[in-house]
Order: sequence, then C-alpha cells, then structure tokens
Amino acid sequence: MTEHTAARPRAEFLHRFSVRDAGTLIGLVVILAVFGVLVPGFFAERNLINILQQSSINACLALGMTLVIISGGIDLSVGPTAALSAVISASMLVAGVPFPLAIAAGFAIGLVCGLLNGVLVAYVGLQPFIVTLGTLSTYRALALIYTGGNPVLGLPAGFRAIFNGSLFGLPLAVIIVAVVALIAWIILKKTPFGEYLLAVGGNEEAAYIAGVPIARTKIAAYMISGLLAALAAQILIGRLGAAEPILGNLWELDAIAAAAIGGASLMGGKGSVVGTILGAVILGTMRNGLTLMNVQSFYQLLATGLIILAAMLIDRVTRGRG
Repeated sequence: MTEHTAARPRAEFLHRFSVRDAGTLIGLVVILAVFGVLVPGFFAERNLINILQQSSINACLALGMTLVIISGGIDLSVGPTAALSAVISASMLVAGVPFPLAIAAGFAIGLVCGLLNGVLVAYVGLQPFIVTLGTLSTYRALALIYTGGNPVLGLPAGFRAIFNGSLFGLPLAVIIVAVVALIAWIILKKTPFGEYLLAVGGNEEAAYIAGVPIARTKIAAYMISGLLAALAAQILIGRLGAAEPILGNLWELDAIAAAAIGGASLMGGKGSVVGTILGAVILGTMRNGLTLMNVQSFYQLLATGLIILAAMLIDRVTRGRG
C-alpha cells in the first residue's frame, strides 16, 4: 500500500508531461498546416529538411538549457560559451592541429565554462541569473580578446565535412542532435541523475533531506549545458567554415524559448526533452514560414514573443490544475 501511494505522484507527474507534449505537438501541426496553406511549396522535402537543419542548433542548446531549468537554474551564457569554444577550436584547426584534438578542446572549453557557472551557483550560493549574466559578458569578452575581434577564417574542408555532411538524406547536424536528444531523454527518465534534477528543482530543501547531492547535481547540469553549447558551436562553424567572436548572440533567448514552449517551468522541477525538441522545431518553422512569406524580422520577433507568452500561460494553468 505504501509503495502504491508513493508511486501515484510519479505516475501523475509523467501523465501531465505526456499531455503537455501532446499539446505542443498539436501546436506544431497547426503551425505547419497554416504555413502549408499560405506558402506554396512549404511542404517540399528540401524546405522541411531546411527547417530541421535550422532548428538543430537551437535544439542542441535548448536540451542543455532544459536540464538547467529543471534543476531550478538558468544559463544566460550559452551563446558566449559557444563563441569562445568556436574561436579556440577554429584557431587550432587553422594552425593544423588534428581535428579530434581541436574538437576536444572546444568541448573542454564548454565544460569549463559550465563548471564555473555551476560552482558559483552551487558552492558560492549566487543566484543563477546573476552568475550567468556575469559570465555572459566574461566569456564574450574572452572570445573577443582571444581573436582581437576578428573572425577565424579558412577552416579545413575535412572538418567541415564532419558536421556539414548528410546521412540517409538528412543533414548530419540533425542526426547528431537527434542522438543527443535520445541521450538526454534517457538521462532524464531512466537515471538517478534525472531524478535528482527533478527533485532539486522541485523542492531543494526536501531533496537535501532525502540525501540528494544538490551541489554536484547543479554543477553537472551546467556542465552539460556548456558542453552542448560547444557542440552547437562546432556544428555552426562546420557549416559556415569560419568562427566569429560574436557568434551565438542571443542564442540563450532562443534556447529558453524552446524549453519554455516545450513545457519547462522557469520555477524549476518541470521539463521535457520531447517538448523542448518540439519547441525548437516550432520556432524554426515559424521563422522559416514567415521568411518565405517575406514578413519583416521584427514581426517574426513579435510572433516568437507571443508564442512564449502563450506557453507561459499554459504552464500557469496546468500548474494550477495540478
């Protein structure tokens, strides 16, 4: 009887998430249908693949952001983290460093940036918003100082092929992010770390009493966010063939938007990998469709803002009913 009682909250929790994911999927289908009617050729295979490719970078960032948000934090530094990772990897590649070492260095930068964020939040006790707002400027400045404000050009063709090729008709970037999403889903649903994230974000005091390693959980979440920001940077510079210190400007807002649209609560303790991917695709679809309709960029920004507000209102209503 006791085990049954303890299992009920978890079952209800998972049920609410599946319902919210279904609602996000319905929203995506409606948006696709609208653009399918308004934009000739919208459902052309090339355009749909283009939407997925354009959404892949934000989806990669948003997956890491989702884990941080679930833990009760926020990471405003993902864009500058990506930029710093990109310029260091790019400069090593141009200097003739082997691809694996240059890519590993970029990933290491992402992990270190995430580690610093996590330590300041978990051990120093600073607010996540303030910490990552500060490191946003710090990491961006380091990228600019490292390059002297100049782009790093001439990335080797072999490196570009790693992230800019295709497999089974799909861009490798889309496949890479799909694999990352699967891993994130397994982490969140099937591992103790996923339970720790939900516990820390849902009720940190209760999690502490239950023996959850709060500091390590928060640090791990920020490190994963930094690592995925570095991965997004590698995908982008592989596509462009260059790295700029201003790369990733406002990426953090898109990542937060995708997570919020997908059902993540900025209060912590709630989030969905499936919902986040759908949220990233919704944003990518909106921008693609509005661009094809020749809608000016500031109206696109307005549409994105309205979608985010609608997602927050839905979250408020569903929390109230829960």
